[in-house]
Amino acid sequence: MSGLINYISCGVLWLGLLVKAPDLLRHRRDPYLRAICAVLGLAGLCFFLGAPPTVGAVNRLGGVPNLAAPLTYAAITGYCAASQVLIVHWRGGPRVRRTARRWVLAYAVVVLGIAVTFALGDAPVERRTDLDTYYATTPFIAQMILLYLLAHLTTVTVTTVSALRWARRVRGGLRAGLVLLAAGALCGAGYSVTKLIAVGADWSGRDWSALGTTVSPAAAGLGALLTVVGVLVPLAAPRAAEWRRARRTYARLAPLERTLDDLLTRRTLRLPRPRFASPTTRLMWRRTSIHNALGHLDSWFDPDLYDRTRAGVLAATRDPERAEAAAWAAVITAAVRREADPREPVPAPDGDARLPGRVPDPAVLTRIADALAGTAPAPAAPAVASGTTTAGTA
Repeated sequence: MSGLINYISCGVLWLGLLVKAPDLLRHRRDPYLRAICAVLGLAGLCFFLGAPPTVGAVNRLGGVPNLAAPLTYAAITGYCAASQVLIVHWRGGPRVRRTARRWVLAYAVVVLGIAVTFALGDAPVERRTDLDTYYATTPFIAQMILLYLLAHLTTVTVTTVSALRWARRVRGGLRAGLVLLAAGALCGAGYSVTKLIAVGADWSGRDWSALGTTVSPAAAGLGALLTVVGVLVPLAAPRAAEWRRARRTYARLAPLERTLDDLLTRRTLRLPRPRFASPTTRLMWRRTSIHNALGHLDSWFDPDLYDRTRAGVLAATRDPERAEAAAWAAVITAAVRREADPREPVPAPDGDARLPGRVPDPAVLTRIADALAGTAPAPAAPAVASGTTTAGTA
């Protein structure tokens, strides 16, 4: 189980990076996207380098006891710099680039300080999980530990406050993502605080190293999960909303497709039903089938029936959209019956006998389906007047 939390957290973060990578490739010059990808990539690298098996491998390959410590701390500091740059781009303003450069320079100084203090200090005993508390009183190594922990605590605090402030000004998926990012940063603060408490306890002669070896990794792992979800939620929210709309529209169009079902089957006008398709693909399939049927029925449409039905419903409801939908419902129902009746002669291709250019658009199709769902089947063509009234009561 050693290092499992680290590797899982690393995988989650790099999975988020993989999801964002296509956007970065399309918009290479977008500093906001670059900052997000840097945050995800460097955060994953922190967990990877901090895993005990990786720590042992780095120390062995480098030939220096605890060489993995400054490398991990440098990765954490790089993550802090990327997080601050991301926050700067969130806030915007006329001096975004200058402010971002200042943060990068400040954290570069921290990285330099980590390297210098490690070189000046003496850490001969390899510690894969508890280096922070084991060397908490060792000159220069203790300063290195404090340097990275305070830099990290500063970053997660600023991130939490900034994300929550912005979340109050937005709505929807972006707000949810910002709240999750703030929660992830707060968990990151838990990582730094518990480490600092463990180090402080060691200074006072107490052994609270368990805080640094159990609580801190758990807080960091939860923070990584929340951070990735927070980054992905604003990306997924619009698609989820689109799929919800597609499912609702797909269901609303069912009465219209049922009305046309016999024609679609008999004339082989329905496309093969897609399997394992998204809601938008299924909606496109249903709309295509309906349009195929309406295109076939075009010559069977009765313009007089349309005009009479529309005028009657409009006079009764004063609602043009409802009148149009009821008129189309009556015309389509009558056309389906006429086309299926072998005694009916096939209409001549005469433009005057059609409704030229009047095949309904998608918005009208749903209203027609609603009209069909709320009415009894239209009467036969001779009883046009009574059929007009019933279609209008949808």
